[in-house]
Amino acid sequence: MTYVDGYVLPIPTKNLKAYAAIAKKASKVWKDHGALSYCESVGEDLKPPFGVPFPKAIPVKRGETIVFSFVTFKSRKHRDAVNAKVMKDPRLTEMMDPKKMPFDCSRMVYGGFDALVAF
Repeated sequence: MTYVDGYVLPIPTKNLKAYAAIAKKASKVWKDHGALSYCESVGEDLKPPFGVPFPKAIPVKRGETIVFSFVTFKSRKHRDAVNAKVMKDPRLTEMMDPKKMPFDCSRMVYGGFDALVAF
């Protein structure tokens, strides 16, 4: 079964183009170091008729939307090894200045998960 790192973050919609450019570069870094898959997605249907909508779980400000992202790995051990390489990769570190990010890093939610069902 695979291992998944999941991220959810609010982002100003005016910054989506800049975020997408960073995400595209980051996806290459993760894949180059062995991640199985990398997905970044932007909120489109955030008012479902059931459950807790993302904007309530992670409050969004006017002009913001939610980005939901995940990276898959063979296992947690594999994730730890890949992420160690990723965090040292200059292609990523040069983009990671919190003052230059197109979103507030302190509002990002992150966690690692064992896949329960995967296909």
